[in-house]
Amino acid sequence: MSSTSSIENAVSPLGWLEGALIVIKKNLAIFPASEYSKVANLVKIYLEHNQKTPEDLFNYLNNKSSKRSIDHILLGFSLEHGIGTIPNLRKAFLEFQKGANAKDSLGQFFLGRCYGNGIGTSQDQGKAYELYLKAAEAGDVTAQKSLGNCYFYGWGTKKNDEKAFELYSKAAEAGHLMAQYNLAICYANGRGTIKNSEKAFELYSKAAKAGNTLAQYNLAICYANGEGTTKNSEKAFELYSQAAEAGHLNAQYNLALCYANGRGTIKNSEKAFELYSKAAKAGNTLAQYNLAICYANGEGTTKNSEKAFELYSQAAEAGHLNAQYNLAICYANGRGTTKNSEKAFELYSQAAEAGHLNAQYNLAICYANGEGTTKNSEKAFELYSKAAEAGNLNAQYNLAICYANGRGTIKNSEKAFELYSKAAKAGNTLAQISLASCYEDGIGTTKNDEKAFELYSKAAEAGDLNAQISLASCYVDGIGTTKNDKKAFELYSKAAEAGNTIAQYNLAICYANGEGTTKNSEKAFELYSKAAEGENLDAQYDLAICYANGEGTTKNSAKAFELYTKAADAGHLDAQYNLALCYANGEGTTKNSEKAFELYSKAAEAGDLNAQISLASCYEDGIGTTKNDEKAFELYSKAAEAGNLNAQISLASCYEDGIGTTKNDEKAFELYSKAAEAGNLNAQISLASCYEDGIGTTKNDEKAFELYSKAAEAGNLNAQISLASCYEDGIGTTKNDEKAFELYSKAAEAGSILGQVELRTYYLNKLETIKDHQNGWGTAKNLEETFQFYIKTAEAGNQNAQYNLGWCYQKGWGTTKKLEKAFELYLKAAGADNLCYRSDFPELNVHNLTLEDQDNLEYIILRFQNRGFKYPDNLKGEFLDFEAFFDQLSDEF
Repeated sequence: MSSTSSIENAVSPLGWLEGALIVIKKNLAIFPASEYSKVANLVKIYLEHNQKTPEDLFNYLNNKSSKRSIDHILLGFSLEHGIGTIPNLRKAFLEFQKGANAKDSLGQFFLGRCYGNGIGTSQDQGKAYELYLKAAEAGDVTAQKSLGNCYFYGWGTKKNDEKAFELYSKAAEAGHLMAQYNLAICYANGRGTIKNSEKAFELYSKAAKAGNTLAQYNLAICYANGEGTTKNSEKAFELYSQAAEAGHLNAQYNLALCYANGRGTIKNSEKAFELYSKAAKAGNTLAQYNLAICYANGEGTTKNSEKAFELYSQAAEAGHLNAQYNLAICYANGRGTTKNSEKAFELYSQAAEAGHLNAQYNLAICYANGEGTTKNSEKAFELYSKAAEAGNLNAQYNLAICYANGRGTIKNSEKAFELYSKAAKAGNTLAQISLASCYEDGIGTTKNDEKAFELYSKAAEAGDLNAQISLASCYVDGIGTTKNDKKAFELYSKAAEAGNTIAQYNLAICYANGEGTTKNSEKAFELYSKAAEGENLDAQYDLAICYANGEGTTKNSAKAFELYTKAADAGHLDAQYNLALCYANGEGTTKNSEKAFELYSKAAEAGDLNAQISLASCYEDGIGTTKNDEKAFELYSKAAEAGNLNAQISLASCYEDGIGTTKNDEKAFELYSKAAEAGNLNAQISLASCYEDGIGTTKNDEKAFELYSKAAEAGNLNAQISLASCYEDGIGTTKNDEKAFELYSKAAEAGSILGQVELRTYYLNKLETIKDHQNGWGTAKNLEETFQFYIKTAEAGNQNAQYNLGWCYQKGWGTTKKLEKAFELYLKAAGADNLCYRSDFPELNVHNLTLEDQDNLEYIILRFQNRGFKYPDNLKGEFLDFEAFFDQLSDEF
């Protein structure tokens, strides 16, 4: 029913006062008590239609000497709502009282309303009930509705749903729209009758059509949820709009939801924001909360964390749980306010106690990490359990972690697996990854690589970067699937592009080794750099190696040193070891044996085997510390027990030479054998030497020959030289000069100083015609033949022949003595970086040799000494005069 029709129907031939009363009576049935001010406005409109003013009505009634009951009621209504006068609730109460005393049912209703709501008098629900009862019994339908309210809510009497339903029904049948609305509520909720959504929908429709705002709102809910009718979002939107325009706060809020989510209308964030603002300003808590979300996320308005915080606070004070939770998040992260972990903890606690699952979960995190409270793993476990049981997936996942690691409870891998499974099944990607790990490693369940691969794939498809990396590892190692480097490269690339440093590091390895892609050192360097900037320690270490070796970038020892230092300080063992090497060799920094020793010690204590070996070497040689053979022996033993082959060899050497322990050739032989069986070439050579010399075992030349052959075939230069010696001297095999020459040449051409010297010695040993001026060796004919042989091989590029040809010219063997020609040939042989030949003019600085070459030099001297030559007397300090040395050897030969 429209407002206009309510007025027109009120016009009565009885006169304008009676017409005004009819307007009031009819509209009391349409509007709820909270909207009686609208009834007053309709009275004013009615008066205007009848060429009267509100003042005309009030003055007439107020000045009338003899008043009827309707006069008192009209005057009371005017005084309550300020029709033609200033509102005066006390006087209104007195006028209604006079109308009630005259036994007018409408007067009794209004007086009952005054007592029920404390209008112009003290509130008294009992008196209100009595007056409503009298008026209802006299047939006043509005009083019947109000009396129904008393029974429905228990106002002034005992609550009685059946009685309320009966009274609502009676008034509704008489056409009272508010009674129809209340009756609909009874049907909708099964109050005083059997629940009947269809009947509720029917009654809401009837009242809504007549303009009842409350009915319009509830009818919208019916359409929105499909209660008592077919779901119809567009119809719901239409009805929310009508009620919202009439000032209904919840309707404004729900209409905002429609705009926010595009329900029954086109999505419009700005319109939603406008409506949330309107309802929030009027005190709607839900609207305040959603308006806060708008400000927090910048939906329909500019993002404003401070405003969001303010609105969350308002809604939280009104008891809104989500607002309390979000307010806690604001305090926890310092959004829109100063960070306050204690306040966050307090709010999480408040919301958690009220049953908020996410609050229980976050409160558990507070206890787990000691944020805003004392750390308490047991309490965290308890809260995770509570939230997990209620279905919180993150809580289930974290509870599984508690069981997996024994945090706040006894460690239980099976229980962890069970919870990971539950959360994974519900779609939690972190749980899927952890569950995959359980299957991969057989933790809490039977090992199942295929299942692990399946779960990693699922989480990876959901976009989880860590899952993509783990899936790539499966392809790299062929876990649960066929090995596929290309697929691994593709996955690493995807995660790397998203900024994951682990993926960037692994992708760099792919480029560095050409796995799944073309080898590209520059690209590897670029990715190592990117991951290193993200504080990835392994990337920092490998980037340092790039700079150290000039891989994918210009060699830069100082930059390598800097990166090794950074990674080492963060606890990277390999970086600590390499940093020690930098200090030991003065690479990228000043040489510092003490610092190297310190770093070797640190890495060795953390279990780095190479560091233990290097530290043992420091003790053995007194580098950076006091010489301590016993400590060296102890460290070699430790690393050897851990399976390090180099340590086994060094330990064998200790036993062989009695360093830090009692000399024990048998133990040395045993250790050489162990390392040799594991494929260590140096061990095979040392073991061969044991067989050759009968050290710790029975002398066995054939076995020595076999081992030298094995190591030589693997490319070991020293083994090739020793094998050549076997062929030269017929040790463990038939004597074969050609084979000896071939092997000496091979080692010499590969850059072995020892090979070059041995090859020279070989030449000397085979030149039976070399002239010894003191003893009269050789013939001119053989010298000339030898000279021609050197010319031929020197022209073919043989460095040894070039050197020996120079010697022939220097000594005048087989040709005329020509020192200039000799010098030219020495230069030619030395020009190929042949350290041995370069030493012939004038001297060689031993400190410029590598450690390996220095060892070879000592070995060369020992080899000559073992062959009957005297130990050279020309080793002067740090210089060795090679020319004098070899002249001495040739003279002795």
